[in-house]
Amino acid sequence: MNLQENSNNKYCRKCLLKDMPENVYFKNLYDYIENLSEDIKAETREYERRLNACRKCDNLLNGMCRICGCFIELRAVIAKNRCPDMDKKW
Repeated sequence: MNLQENSNNKYCRKCLLKDMPENVYFKNLYDYIENLSEDIKAETREYERRLNACRKCDNLLNGMCRICGCFIELRAVIAKNRCPDMDKKW
């Protein structure tokens, strides 16, 4: 089991998101994005443009796309990814 210390609590890094404290899975998400190879990341300006388009989309729900089920910030950071909406917002 791969346990990680978080203050006085231990959590399994292979747990479901619902089993992790909220701050832990958000930290994992942003650590993952930060550590992606620059070769596959969208330019910062493009990433922000994508996020802004998603913020206005009716299919955004709690940081996730209701069409494909992905976390928007993870999908938008990869340069080759596209919006799954038929209108292709990005």
